[in-house]
Amino acid sequence: MKILAVTACPSGVAHTYMAAEAIDDACKRVGIPCKVETQGSIGIENEITPADLEGATAVILTNDMPIKHVDRFEGIPKVKVGVGAAIKQADAIVTKIVEKLG
Repeated sequence: MKILAVTACPSGVAHTYMAAEAIDDACKRVGIPCKVETQGSIGIENEITPADLEGATAVILTNDMPIKHVDRFEGIPKVKVGVGAAIKQADAIVTKIVEKLG
């Protein structure tokens, strides 16, 4: 199992990175590999590569604003959540993915 995520918020600053950290921490707590790309005010950081896509179980996408290059996730189950939910409920989101797809 491997989870990918892309976080972005309208201002592209604090909440983008808080959501990324919350998702990464939630995955670490259950021992699941995870890579989180941020699309913030300074551009795309920690970009998900074609190699990262291989074997991905699911991708978490924040939906407060459009995610760039979302077409690369074609065929991978997507979980769309608000950036606030990603920050406050990351453990529950990851647990649900594990229960449904693990």
